Amino acid sequence: MKDKIRQLYALEQLSGGHSFVHKLHPAVKLLTAAVFIITVVSFDRYAFGRLIPYVFYPALLMALSETPYSMLLKRFLFTLPFCLFAGISNIFFDRASAFAIGGVTVSYGVVSFFVIVFRVYLCVMAVLLLVSVTPFAEITASMRRLGIPAVFVVLFEMTYRYIGVLFEEAYSMVTAYSLRSGGASGIGMKDMGSFVGQLLLRSFDRADRVYSAMKCRGYALRVFPRGRGKLERRDWIFGSVTCLLCIAFRIIDANALFAGIFRGIA
Repeated sequence: MKDKIRQLYALEQLSGGHSFVHKLHPAVKLLTAAVFIITVVSFDRYAFGRLIPYVFYPALLMALSETPYSMLLKRFLFTLPFCLFAGISNIFFDRASAFAIGGVTVSYGVVSFFVIVFRVYLCVMAVLLLVSVTPFAEITASMRRLGIPAVFVVLFEMTYRYIGVLFEEAYSMVTAYSLRSGGASGIGMKDMGSFVGQLLLRSFDRADRVYSAMKCRGYALRVFPRGRGKLERRDWIFGSVTCLLCIAFRIIDANALFAGIFRGIA
């Protein structure tokens, strides 16, 4: 469980790098990620080919920031069961024929299933890359500068920070339970209800003490540290190019365009 706690904040530790992407203004990275996600989720459930050009965003950011792909992939796998359960029903209910490959008919349900998985992959990668190249404090500061309501930003901050508190309390309780039960490998079903209840109460108490300590050190809901200064030339170039590409791929069918160009050359 301690290893899980370290993994939880491992991506944030990468945000202290010095690559081109790390040096970009956090507001630009936040806006480009938002534009990317909005354009990706706006596609039809059968538009698998239209989503392929959007691979440029995570591929480019990983290359420029030198973020290890294996670390991002492991975190994406945590979300995989949710998108699989969300899309697997389409295979059974949407059986209309879409196309055939080598005599095998592929239904629209199968196409929509892969679209859901691919769409989730792109969006999760965009969020993970944003966290891995931008310190968390700068992300929340940029959210406030962009006019996002303070209550949502505070909830986002507290949820992210208190996940670690919850894991620490769970680790302490699991250790205590193991010592009192003769080295049991897991929590017995008969004790699960009281264990979860005690975990909730201990987490509330610990979070209250953490918040009191934060207020003693000057934390206030209406006073926040200022973010970075004005946008530089590289910020404008990166933001403009990325947003224009995302919008262009949404308006123009890049696959059909390239196919027409290749047919014309041939």
